[in-house]
Amino acid sequence: MARPKRNRSIVNPPVMEGFKPFGIPMTNLEPVILLYEEYESIRLSDYEGLTQEQSSEHMNVSRPTFTRIYEKARRTIAKAFVEGKAIFIEGGNYHTEECWYRCDNCMKLNICQTEINTCNYCQSKTLRRLNKTIETNGTN
Repeated sequence: MARPKRNRSIVNPPVMEGFKPFGIPMTNLEPVILLYEEYESIRLSDYEGLTQEQSSEHMNVSRPTFTRIYEKARRTIAKAFVEGKAIFIEGGNYHTEECWYRCDNCMKLNICQTEINTCNYCQSKTLRRLNKTIETNGTN
């Protein structure tokens, strides 16, 4: 039996939900999924300029596991670029200390320490939870 996966630590969600090729209507595109932990691996290594060892410590995984996550992220992005596919950033096996919401009215990202019902920017109640519910005392 395989060992259970360790939750990867992620600091912030991406400011966007994904990307699409310029000039192709979304209805004609097939998406590829970039998981939150894959996005985080690209952010830490390529954007922040951290080594894989430093990045793996930030994400609370071993260096070989980080390398596998990073390589899968690069393959996903390369496939989208070469084949002209949209990239959706969602899901995965991760852990965060905050609650992430996207307002469906103003499209702004709301990051809070506790759960909220109203957008901090436009006061709309049309929030969509982006990350998993925080577990407290073994319950969701």
